[in-house]
Amino acid sequence: MELMAAAAFGLEGLVKQELQDLGFMAKAEQGGARFETDYEGAFTANLWLACADRVLIIIGEQKVTSFEELFNFVTSLPWEHYLPRDARFPVSGNCVRSQLMSVSDCQSITKKAIVERLSRKYKVKWFEESGSTYPITIAIHKDLARVTLDTSGNALNKRGYRTWVGEAPIRETLAAAMVRLSPWQADQPFYDPCCGTGTLLIEAAYLAMNRAPGLTREFAMESWATVDSRVLQQIRKEAKARCMKDAPINIVGSDIDPEAIKLCEKHINQAGLQGKITVRTKDFRDVCLQDGNICFVTNPPYGERLGDQKKAALVAKSLGVLLDRHPGSSLSVITPDARFEAQVKRQAKTRRRLYNGRLECEFLTFPTLNQ
Repeated sequence: MELMAAAAFGLEGLVKQELQDLGFMAKAEQGGARFETDYEGAFTANLWLACADRVLIIIGEQKVTSFEELFNFVTSLPWEHYLPRDARFPVSGNCVRSQLMSVSDCQSITKKAIVERLSRKYKVKWFEESGSTYPITIAIHKDLARVTLDTSGNALNKRGYRTWVGEAPIRETLAAAMVRLSPWQADQPFYDPCCGTGTLLIEAAYLAMNRAPGLTREFAMESWATVDSRVLQQIRKEAKARCMKDAPINIVGSDIDPEAIKLCEKHINQAGLQGKITVRTKDFRDVCLQDGNICFVTNPPYGERLGDQKKAALVAKSLGVLLDRHPGSSLSVITPDARFEAQVKRQAKTRRRLYNGRLECEFLTFPTLNQ
């Protein structure tokens, strides 16, 4: 089957690399990375992809410019290969810069077309939809319609360890990307001086321990009649065995907010990382570590969050001072502020455009001034 590992803008290349590391041949494109596999491969991708949003089976793609064309296209697809007679198949949709711009109409027509196809194949006119859920999406972009079946269910950033996201949440998938885009290696110290509720710390620990991000959560495809659940259980068991629980790691975080640290500790425990990550209540302006070669990675407070551009500038300047106190170290930050380099008083060594939600940002990495 042809699949798409959907990803946020800017993360497509990382997801492609993740798929290649898993042994798939993958090609990045806007919105994700495309690859071919079977159900077992789709489950493996769900378990291990850290930066992707969903794993979607591409049922079909075709240019459509009318509702009649859309109906005929969806009806032509082999739905009986994917959906059993009792399947529950909700349809979601999105339309961008296309002649068909009514999302609700496209969803309704897609649903009717699937029912029409299944009615012919199963010789029934009414479907109770009492079985497992098979989430379907109709996406039309510049008149190209893509119909997909979602193997993931809940988005892949829902790892299961966060119960409350805090004041300035960062998605787990973006945090995982930040860790991978930073210069950090698992044998060096990792420090988040504005750790909040701990997402960056946990994603770094998962990477260092070779722990599959989706190891303890469920996926929609696990209940499908077309999938051998025993095979999936074995794949999950093998992933669990690959986790290096005793890997030596040095991952530390701090935050000025004691309530955030309490939540951080709770999330660390829920992630099964008790004793692996150290956190403390501390103003990052007071952080002075004895370790060398530290990789500082953080999502600092900025103008939109602080409500004051002057305060945000002071935060940036103070992060530069933090880096000065730790020669031979590096600092990686995500920020929407184009003036951040001037405020931190140094030029970024690398930069990458990313989105924190809908907010366009840059991910910048700075060396110490003597590097």
